[in-house]
Amino acid sequence: MELKDILNSINYNKSPLLDNEEKVDKIYPAFVVNKCLSYFNDTILFANEINCHWEMDKKMQFDFYRFALRKKKRFSPWIRKETDENIALIKEVYGYTDAKAHEVLNILGPSELDILKMSLQKGGINNKE
Repeated sequence: MELKDILNSINYNKSPLLDNEEKVDKIYPAFVVNKCLSYFNDTILFANEINCHWEMDKKMQFDFYRFALRKKKRFSPWIRKETDENIALIKEVYGYTDAKAHEVLNILGPSELDILKMSLQKGGINNKE
């Protein structure tokens, strides 16, 4: 069973997918479902209520969403962290992690970043020497 099956059961077809109490703890990702349902205006208050009562049984959380939410197709893409080309440049040149690259970016100025970009040029028509 995938996340999309659980979300479709909650949002659209209202089918009782999680009948077995023992399997629910392994199958139902409560945090992820709560996060997915927090993107919509009509479900954010329900997600907040579940967030306040996070210790509830997972089957009870699933049933709360299934019976409380109106039947509707809901889809939202995952919000992804934007990557900065300067961070990628620093990581490639020095082999740093993201956190270390952010620290180094605060230290380096625009002229140093230009020098790093020029040091990575491999040759070809646009090679500036």
